Amino acid sequence: MNWFNQNNKIDLVLKASIAHLWFVTIHPFDDGNGRITRALTDMLLAQADKSNQRFYSMSAQIRIERKQYYDILEKTQKGDLNITNWIQWFLQCLINALNSTEEVLVKVLSKGNFWQIHSKTIINERQKKLINKLLDSFDGKLTSSKWAKIAKCSKDTAIRDINDLIEKEILRKEEAGGRSTNYKLNRNASR
Repeated sequence: MNWFNQNNKIDLVLKASIAHLWFVTIHPFDDGNGRITRALTDMLLAQADKSNQRFYSMSAQIRIERKQYYDILEKTQKGDLNITNWIQWFLQCLINALNSTEEVLVKVLSKGNFWQIHSKTIINERQKKLINKLLDSFDGKLTSSKWAKIAKCSKDTAIRDINDLIEKEILRKEEAGGRSTNYKLNRNASR
């Protein structure tokens, strides 16, 4: 902790990496070591950012990469105390966290832009629900049957909702028609 609190000349991102490794390795408490490690890491990363607002989460990224995290921890802890590979892994994980956040922010801004453009468009609650699902990267193909099931309405109501949104140029039919007709968000509707 003395080293952690010193105002030495080491880069704060590197310091976060080293502090994370050593605190989790020392494991001084019976419980809460992981939470404290993440708090110390986040504190140093926030200081490195020189901002009180952070849009990325190192903890969330470590959770995603947890197998690699435990593998590199074990190799580093059982090795010759050379922490170069650990630092490289930590920095790559940080880059992955930043990239992941960029993707999320692009989606959030795109969704906000869509609803700003359509703030005066009359859209019912079922339509809003399904449009939000499409804006949040709907898995699979949206058919009138899926619409009816998700919106908890009849297939006829789903078709009316869909046709209304096609008329408003918010949705468009996919090229394949007939029984396999599916619908997509008209990307021009958010510009």
